[in-house]
Amino acid sequence: MRGLTGEGSARTRGSIQAVSAALAVPTALALLVSGCGAGGTGARDEGPAHADSVAGAAATPSAAPSKSPDNVNAVKLIKDDPKVAPEVKRELKPCVADEYPVDVSYGNLTEGSADDVVVNVLTCGDAVGVGSYVYREQGGSYENVFKAEEPPVYAEIDRGDLVVTKQVYEKGDPVSSPSGENVITYRWTSGHFTEKYRTHNDYGKVVGDSATPVPAG
Repeated sequence: MRGLTGEGSARTRGSIQAVSAALAVPTALALLVSGCGAGGTGARDEGPAHADSVAGAAATPSAAPSKSPDNVNAVKLIKDDPKVAPEVKRELKPCVADEYPVDVSYGNLTEGSADDVVVNVLTCGDAVGVGSYVYREQGGSYENVFKAEEPPVYAEIDRGDLVVTKQVYEKGDPVSSPSGENVITYRWTSGHFTEKYRTHNDYGKVVGDSATPVPAG
């Protein structure tokens, strides 16, 4: 099953796409505990955490000379974090058994001594991203240095940059077919993330075919 982690396990995810049967933005959080499903994306270069990595096994280190964190529990990070919206915490429950809908990636985003932790919280049924967060190691604990909580949203690591994808709905769009996506690139500068690039992709509207992102121009 993709897009789940059990008290510290996460699955590799590919590039974000238009969500099939995606939930309407206002109802995305309410469906966090719906039937367990598949889908999603992961870190492009550094690579997401694999099974059991959240509980303690180190992820594959990035090219930067930083160490991979040990014993990082993504679910606990989210639930103990005062910066995370209460509704995200309230609806973050296992899809099945102890499998939580959380994706975790490690990589050097903030030039720290240890890899940073990127956490995406998803819905169970359709793997819609409802919250994306970056945690930076500070004196043995982790500090939330970035959050995006406007679903559908997904954060990735791309060559040392933070890339956040947000799907866009126009008036009349069915929930299964957003019109496009905004892709925003952030870079760590002077102790915080600043926006560096923003691109917009329109999805094709070919009848009888799935939506395909087409560069706007």
